[in-house]
Amino acid sequence: MSLLTVDHLRAGYGPVNVLDDVHLVVEPGEIVVMLGANGAGKTTTMRAISGMIPRHGEVVFEGHDIVRSSPDSIVRAGIAQVPQGRGTFPELDVQDNLRAGAYIRSDKEIDADMDRWFEVFPRLKERRTQRAGSLSGGEQQMLAIARALMSRPKLLLCDEPSLGLAPLITQELFAVIERLNRDTGLAVLLVEQNANLAMHMAHRVYLIETGRIVASGSAAELSEDDAIRKAYLGY
Repeated sequence: MSLLTVDHLRAGYGPVNVLDDVHLVVEPGEIVVMLGANGAGKTTTMRAISGMIPRHGEVVFEGHDIVRSSPDSIVRAGIAQVPQGRGTFPELDVQDNLRAGAYIRSDKEIDADMDRWFEVFPRLKERRTQRAGSLSGGEQQMLAIARALMSRPKLLLCDEPSLGLAPLITQELFAVIERLNRDTGLAVLLVEQNANLAMHMAHRVYLIETGRIVASGSAAELSEDDAIRKAYLGY
C-alpha cells in the first residue's frame, strides 16, 4: 500500500483555482521531489495535502482519505510540513520551538526526542536558549525541520528548504534529509528550486506546470529527456 496517494486534486485560493487534477504517489521510505516554475502550483499542492486550504479530490494517507480532515488531524495521522520561509516562532527560544512541534503529543519522550534532534543538528544544541529570530537562515531552517520532526511524522513535506541559503548550507541540509530518510525510513515529499541537488537524492520526480502534473519518473529517466534537462537542469 502506498503511503500517500493524491488523485484528481483541485485546490486554490478563493475563486482562483490553482491545481487542476493533480496526481502523485509517495511510497513508504521514498524521497519524492516536485519541480516546477514559480506559480506552477508546488506550494499549493503542499498546502492542500496538509489541509491548510480547501481542496477537492482524493488525498489518501495510509489507506485513509484525509481530504476533509483538519490540519491538526493530518499532523496526528503522521504528516508534518516544513513550510516555505522557515516557519519558526521567532520570539520563542530553540527549545520552546521544538516543544511546540510536539503539541500533539503527551508522552514522556519529548525531551528525549529533543536531545535526539540536537545530536542531528548540533548547532541548535549550542543555541538551545537563543531566540529563533536571532538565528542565521540556515539555523532557522534546521530548527523548522527539527520542529516538524518532533511530531514523529511518517511523511515530511518540505517546501523550498534551500530558499535564501548559501550553497554550502543547502548541501548540509540536504545531507541531513537524505540521512534521515536512509536511517529512519522517513518518507519525504520535497519541493525545491535547486533541481540538480534535489534530483540527486530523489527516488522519483514529478514536474508540475500551471497546476497539472506533466511528467514523472525516476531522476535518471527525466534527466535523459532533452527538453526537461534544458528547462529544469540548465544543460
